[in-house]
Amino acid sequence: MLPARHRMRRSAEFARTIREGIRSAGRYLVVHAARIADPTPAEPARVGFVVSKAVGGAVERNKVQRRLRAAIDPTCLDEGFLLVVRARPAAARASFTELQQELERLYGRVRGRVAEEGVRR
Repeated sequence: MLPARHRMRRSAEFARTIREGIRSAGRYLVVHAARIADPTPAEPARVGFVVSKAVGGAVERNKVQRRLRAAIDPTCLDEGFLLVVRARPAAARASFTELQQELERLYGRVRGRVAEEGVRR
């Protein structure tokens, strides 16, 4: 379960992360990442999930969202990160292991690119 302090709740954070963040896509997921605008020291990373009706009915969407929440390990996320994980329709047919592996791979990609961009600015 994802602790409350690691959950993204404000729509403005979702919008900013998707609009201004770095994106990486895979077969099942799209991951958007950005740095928190003015992070306080030791600001925890926050994660939000987007599972649209394109994924399936309510039962399928909830199952995918539960799997994604379980696949995220907040202790492995960098402090001061905003992360939005968007499920693609194929995610409904993916196993937990496939979702977890793709999430780790995509997070690794965006993590490196956000770090590079932070150095250039």
